[in-house]
Amino acid sequence: MLLGVPKEIKVHEYRVGMTPSSVRELTHHGHGVLVQSGAGEAIGLSDENYRAAGAEIAGSAADVFARANMIVKVKEPQPSECAMLRPGQTLFTYLHLAADAAQTHALIASGCTAIAYETVTDANGGLPLLAPMSEVAGRMAIQAGAHCLEMEQGGRGMLLGGVPGVQAGKVVIIGGGVVGTNAARMAMGLEAAVTVLDKSLHRLQQLDMQFGPTLNTIFATVDALENYVLDADLLVGAVLVPGAATPRLITDKMVRSMKRGSVFVDVSIDQGGTSETSRPTTHAAPTYKLHDVVHYCVTNMPGAVARTSTFALNNATLPFILALADHGVAEALRRYPHLRAGLNVHGGKLTYQAVALALNAPYVSAEDILK
Repeated sequence: MLLGVPKEIKVHEYRVGMTPSSVRELTHHGHGVLVQSGAGEAIGLSDENYRAAGAEIAGSAADVFARANMIVKVKEPQPSECAMLRPGQTLFTYLHLAADAAQTHALIASGCTAIAYETVTDANGGLPLLAPMSEVAGRMAIQAGAHCLEMEQGGRGMLLGGVPGVQAGKVVIIGGGVVGTNAARMAMGLEAAVTVLDKSLHRLQQLDMQFGPTLNTIFATVDALENYVLDADLLVGAVLVPGAATPRLITDKMVRSMKRGSVFVDVSIDQGGTSETSRPTTHAAPTYKLHDVVHYCVTNMPGAVARTSTFALNNATLPFILALADHGVAEALRRYPHLRAGLNVHGGKLTYQAVALALNAPYVSAEDILK
């Protein structure tokens, strides 16, 4: 199989779909890899590094899309990239289709096979290709939130951990999954007062066992959400419904009642956001202020630490890329049910139910379409 790695073109996105080490692994298995010139340059992965690993360097994205059997990316394809996809070609990347009707329709129209990192599962019911970036985003949420609390960023003028004799900031995290756990870890490391809300009592028990009494765990009810959101200095939205749109748990009214200069970091923005006040932003203009609350809603947060993120992501994606290349896409999807869970679009049809429900669109199950 010939795999293609184009340069990412989303605003301030410097990650790359495959590292030279991953390329070497693919070529060792007898496959070809075509990498767009400069794809990894920003994070210190030169064309020469890719050549040494066995890749062919292409002069443009158009060359990569025209020749490759499978495209391996990081972020969802932009409109110009969707236009280059074709029937019989496979796209393997983050998609987040439930919050993006335009991209969904473009992928359906292309006739390609689109497999989403964020819906591939594992034997434990986890999301192995989402987890590395969720770890990064959770840790970054506190880093970004602490910065936004500074006066010059529009915040309250608070040092998140306080100092002796001065109260520490209150961090409230909605969702105790991978993002929430990593956000809690970072916030506690900065000596903030941290609360995690989740609707899973089992998950709260796990967090309590992991972090002990320093972490405040609260069962998520409407009352609890209102009380803790309104008292937060830094609020983190870390809710995930795999493949589906994020429920809007935070209302406009709740945000209006938050402290002046408090900060809301919505990590869930890729799937639509946790709040009625959330709208996507970029690293070029990461924040906006609404109701005197600083909103940080960057849709590709891990892109700010692109080198770390690229290597973490490749560690997780490489076994699945190898399976698709070694067995062929259709056979790999039939053979591996956890990989099959990643199939979102195939041959002009939507194949993931949660996306179909979110967009009120018809779908055919992946099992049926692969028969």
